[in-house]
Amino acid sequence: MLGTRTVPDSKGHIKILLAALICGSVLLTANITAGTTNPVRGDYSCQALRAMARVYMACGDYTKAQPLAERALDFAKKAGASDSELCLCLIDLAYLYKNQGKLSDAEKMCNQGLKLQEKVYNKDHPYVAYTLRVLGSTYQAQSKYRSALPVLDRALTIMKNNYMKDDPIIAPFQVDIAKLLVAQGNYSEAESYYQQAMELINKSYGPDHLYTAGVLAGIARLYALQGRFFEADELVNRALAMQKQIYGPQHHLLAPTWLTMAGICQAKKDYTQADKLLNKALAIVQDKRGAEHPLTGKILSMLGAAHISQGRYKEAELACTQAVKVLESSLGPDNDCTAMAFNNLARLYVHQSKYPEAQELCTRALKTLENIFDRNHPNVADVLETLAQLHKNVGNVAKATELQQHIERIRSRTQIAYEPIAKTIN
Repeated sequence: MLGTRTVPDSKGHIKILLAALICGSVLLTANITAGTTNPVRGDYSCQALRAMARVYMACGDYTKAQPLAERALDFAKKAGASDSELCLCLIDLAYLYKNQGKLSDAEKMCNQGLKLQEKVYNKDHPYVAYTLRVLGSTYQAQSKYRSALPVLDRALTIMKNNYMKDDPIIAPFQVDIAKLLVAQGNYSEAESYYQQAMELINKSYGPDHLYTAGVLAGIARLYALQGRFFEADELVNRALAMQKQIYGPQHHLLAPTWLTMAGICQAKKDYTQADKLLNKALAIVQDKRGAEHPLTGKILSMLGAAHISQGRYKEAELACTQAVKVLESSLGPDNDCTAMAFNNLARLYVHQSKYPEAQELCTRALKTLENIFDRNHPNVADVLETLAQLHKNVGNVAKATELQQHIERIRSRTQIAYEPIAKTIN
C-alpha cells in the first residue's frame, strides 16, 4: 500500500488477502506468546498487525483495520521496534485516517512518519515519494491545494530520479497530479498527465487490471466536467465492468464510479438513473463508512442537486441541509466541498424565493472558493450562476447580465458544455 504495489490483479484477490490474514495471525500469535521486547521480534509483531490491517484496508474495511493499525503503532513504541518499522506504522495510520475522513489526524501521522522516514533512508528515497502521495491526497481532501501540488511534484521528481522515465511505477504519481489538477480546474494539463500515465499503465497493468479501471474512472470524470459526455460514458462503463469483476456488483468501493456515472446521467437529463445510482451509493456508503463521513455528505449534496433539477424541492431541502451539516462537521466550513453544498442549498432557496438566505450562502461559498482557488475556477462559475438567477428573479437584470458574462468567460476557459452537475467528489 505504501512503497509497494498493492492493487489486486485477479478475481482471486480475496483468497490472497485471506491467506495474508491467516499468516499474519500466526506470526502475531507466535510473537505475543514469546513475550519478548527484542526489537527484531517487535518488528515482526508490528508487521503482523500491519499485515492484517492492510488486508482490511485493501478491501476498504477501515473500521476493522483501525484497531489493528493503532495496536501496531502502540506495540512499535513499547516493544522498541526499529525506526523503519515505526515510520511504517505511522504512515499506515495516516492512510487509514485519510480514508476515514479524519484528515487532521492523517496529516499529523503522515508528517511524523515522513520525518522519521527521511531520517531512516534519505529525502530522495522512493519510500519517501510514496509517503508524499499520502500527504498530498490528505492536503487535497482538506482543500489545501496550494500545499498539495509541490508535495506531489516532489514525489514525482523523486521517482523519476530513481527509475527510468518509462517505468510503469511512475504512473500512479502522474495520476495523483492529474486528479489534483482536475480539482483545481486545470483540465487541459490534467488530461496531459492522464495521457502520460495511461501510456505506462497500458504497458504494465493491462486493460483488465483493477488499477486501470480506477484511472479510467478518473478520466471519465474529467471528460464529464469538460462536457465530453459520450467519451465519459464509454470510459466509466468500462471501468465499472472491470471493478465489478473484482469486487462484485454491490461493493462500497464501487461508489466513486457510481457517482461519476450519476453526474453524467444528470447532465444528460436522465434523472431516473441518476437518482438510482446516487441512492445506491448513499445507502452503501452510510452503511460502511457512517452517516457522518465526508463521502456521505458529498453524495447527499449531489442528491440534493439532482432533486433541484427535477423540481423536487421538499426532498432537495432534506438532502441539501443534511449535506451541509455533515460536510461542515467533517471537513469544516472552509472546504470547497462544503462550499458547493452551500451553493446547492442556495439554489434551492432561490427556487423557494428565500433570497436573503440564498445570498448569504452564495457569499460564504464564493469567499471560500476564491480563497482556495481564484475567481476563475469552474466552481466559482457555479455559485455565480446561482447569484445570477437570484438577481434575475428580483428584477436586477443588469447585475444578472454582468454575472452571466463572467460565467461565460470562466466556462470558455474550461470548455464546459454546461448544465450544473454536482462537483463535490475529490
